Amino acid sequence: MIDFVNFNQTARNMNKIVVPLLMAVMLLLISCRKDESTDLSVNSIIPGPLKVVPYGGAFVINSHTRIIPGEGGQELTRLAGQLASLIGSVSGIDAEIKANPGLLKRNMICFSLTEEVQHDEGYVMEIDKRQLSLEASTTEGLFRGIQTLAQLLTLEGSDVQIRREEKILLPTGIIEDRPEYPYRGTMLDVSRHFFPVDVVKQHIDHISLYKINHLHLHLSDDQGWRIEIKSWPRLTQIGGSTEVGGGEGGYYTQDEYAELVAYAAEKYITIVPEIDMPGHTNAALASYAELNCNDRVTELYTGTRVGFSTLCTEKEITYQFIEDVVGEICSLTPGPYFHIGGDESHVTPQDEYVDFINRVKKIVRGHGKQVMGWDEISHASLEHGDIAQYWASEDNAKRALDKGAKILLSPAKHCYLDMKYDSSTHLGLNWAAFIEVDDAYQWKPESLVEGLDRSHILGVESPLWAETIESLEDIEYLAFPRLIGHAEIGWCNGDSLHWNDYRRRLFNHGKLLDHLGINYYRSALVW
Repeated sequence: MIDFVNFNQTARNMNKIVVPLLMAVMLLLISCRKDESTDLSVNSIIPGPLKVVPYGGAFVINSHTRIIPGEGGQELTRLAGQLASLIGSVSGIDAEIKANPGLLKRNMICFSLTEEVQHDEGYVMEIDKRQLSLEASTTEGLFRGIQTLAQLLTLEGSDVQIRREEKILLPTGIIEDRPEYPYRGTMLDVSRHFFPVDVVKQHIDHISLYKINHLHLHLSDDQGWRIEIKSWPRLTQIGGSTEVGGGEGGYYTQDEYAELVAYAAEKYITIVPEIDMPGHTNAALASYAELNCNDRVTELYTGTRVGFSTLCTEKEITYQFIEDVVGEICSLTPGPYFHIGGDESHVTPQDEYVDFINRVKKIVRGHGKQVMGWDEISHASLEHGDIAQYWASEDNAKRALDKGAKILLSPAKHCYLDMKYDSSTHLGLNWAAFIEVDDAYQWKPESLVEGLDRSHILGVESPLWAETIESLEDIEYLAFPRLIGHAEIGWCNGDSLHWNDYRRRLFNHGKLLDHLGINYYRSALVW
């Protein structure tokens, strides 16, 4: 006969053991499922990668994670150090760098150079549960991959410290990536308002995260001359002494400019210097009388009107001046481009303008650089290797195409970062358009100019003119988030660009921009 009293008591005792055990198992399963239920295909990477294949698991970064730079010299070690600093900044985790993995078999982040990745800026990142590997054919490709990893780390790990956890979970899978266009840039006007070296460096840090690879510096204009030219010292002594609104201005010494070039190079960004001519030259004309046809200096100018100034194109001293300026700047600039401006030269007679541009092009080529200029230079004798920057005139762009030049796309109604977002925006202008975040993103490079196709396009650049901005916070407000969308247009194939998907990813990037302390415009279309 069954002893029901003892049986019930035994059952109750068993429940005291089994139920907590089952609950512990369930919690463990839930915890494991949380670690493993990640999906790399649902990512917020910007620019969007070319190809993503998810595995469905998670790679755990914690205090035991080691970074293995691989063979490739000091540059790979430097990149490993950047990654270790990043991991620490978003999580507090101290990831050790080891030159050799030794007996390690898991919990590693490994870099390697391989010829199997074809494109110079391309990379392949494989994340599995045991390790994360990043491969590229060049250190530049590795750097682009690290920027993708930086986004993943920040977006996945920015709240780790808040949760007081000591790990970051990265979704597993493969990312294969490369850019659509070789030139993806932004321009910073340091002439109308001057921005010191530390501000430009911070801007470089921010744009590199989105795989921008060129920074065009507008170094001269009517309101200020911003780079030391040792053979013409009054350019900075006089021409660099003011700015829009009558501020004290400023300029870069040649050592400071070289410092900026080197700093940008560490982020795999090429500096493109611009000396605007023959118009937008009042700062030079106020510094040297001989550059004026009447041999008299002009007054310094602190307004924002354009098109009233011109170098004296008939004087030989003008071309000696240009030879000296271009030569000194080119000697400090290892990049392939020199920008000669050429826009809005309204008071220069057309025939003189064409002759001037043709002569200046020869000077620039004589210093081993490719000529770049605003689309008005298409009136001159362009040829293969020259670059016309389309900003306003479709006819000028077509003319440049017909002459064999490449086109750099900066359509003002989509790309000019100095335009207001809407009528309530407190910074910026609106002569080209109000450019909301969707207007900045929803356009395709090949659709802008009749006859323009992929092979004619060098890339995309986003100019930020400085009539209304005076600080890093002002730069950030007008550049972000619109520049992020332009970066995606320059990196990705046009068929992969979809506003609703981009808006989802950009929403998540608010957390990243907050982490970086960027003063971005919080568009109601996104946030």
